[in-house]
Amino acid sequence: MNITVPKEVRLNEYRVGLSPLGVAALGQQGHTCIVEHSAGMGAGFRDTDYEEAGARIVFTHEEAFRRGDLVVKVARPLQEELEWLEEGQVILAFLNLAVASPQKVETLLRRNITALAYEQIQLSDGRLPVLTAMSEIGGRMAAQVAATLLQNDRGGKGILLGGLPGVPPAEVGIVGAGAVGRSASRAFLGLGAHLTVLDRNPARLEEIDSLFPGRLVTLHSTPVNIARTCRYVDVLLGAVLVPGERAPIVVTREMVRSMKPRSVILDLSIDQGGCVETSRPTSHDRPTFEAENIIHYCVPNLPGVVARTATHALNAVATPYIQEIARLGLQEAVRADPALGAGVCTLGGKLLHVASPGFDPERES
Repeated sequence: MNITVPKEVRLNEYRVGLSPLGVAALGQQGHTCIVEHSAGMGAGFRDTDYEEAGARIVFTHEEAFRRGDLVVKVARPLQEELEWLEEGQVILAFLNLAVASPQKVETLLRRNITALAYEQIQLSDGRLPVLTAMSEIGGRMAAQVAATLLQNDRGGKGILLGGLPGVPPAEVGIVGAGAVGRSASRAFLGLGAHLTVLDRNPARLEEIDSLFPGRLVTLHSTPVNIARTCRYVDVLLGAVLVPGERAPIVVTREMVRSMKPRSVILDLSIDQGGCVETSRPTSHDRPTFEAENIIHYCVPNLPGVVARTATHALNAVATPYIQEIARLGLQEAVRADPALGAGVCTLGGKLLHVASPGFDPERES
């Protein structure tokens, strides 16, 4: 199989779909990897690193899309990139189609492209192995971002996240105790913040309480408890996920308005539409805005600026799935591993319900 790796062109996206190690692993199985010139530069991988791993280098962005049976990306393709795809090709990326423009979905369907979303690959126990790798990075980065935004020179209240002897630490609230919430909890507690975690799933609250016994407060995620938490926290982290669907709004504008002035909201659900009513996507170049006198940080590709770490983490969990598809073809790979089926979003001009179990090869073949 021909596997192509285009360069990511979205603003401040430095990750790359395959590392040289991933290319070498696929080459050992007899597959051909085609990598766009300088695709790995942001993650610290040179063209020569890819060539030594067995890849062929191409020098146009369009060729990097057209040459592959399987196109491996990180971020959702731009409209122009989608137009380069041809019938029969498979594209693999963090697609987030639930919040994509209708035009992009229509293009995938019109061109009969099979689109497989990393964020929807789901194990039988409900875990999302590929998404979790990026979620853990985002959660850990959230604490360092919040600590910076609390500084006066960044518009914050001038609070040291961990406080000092005799001076209390910042109050942090996390809505969602999934992968992002757990990772962020570890990072915030490590910096000394006082932490409240909310989730609607009692099992998740029990899990996070057992991970950090006596070090945080847990609450059931009800509108009343979220509203109460908003009134006293200095930092609010939104980490809500419904796989394959737009994130639900759980923090209303009224709740935001009740927060203490110059507090900080980090909406890490923004790649799925955001869970805070006042949120809108921002970028690493201009990461914040103010609404209701509250600082909002809503960067969808937060791990994109720790590209080397993120690329290694992504490849560690994604390469086995890429190898399955390359070795068996999509239909046989799905039969062998139903987790992949949950990630298939479009197939043969059909839109598969993104919140359903996904692609059933017996039904669609």
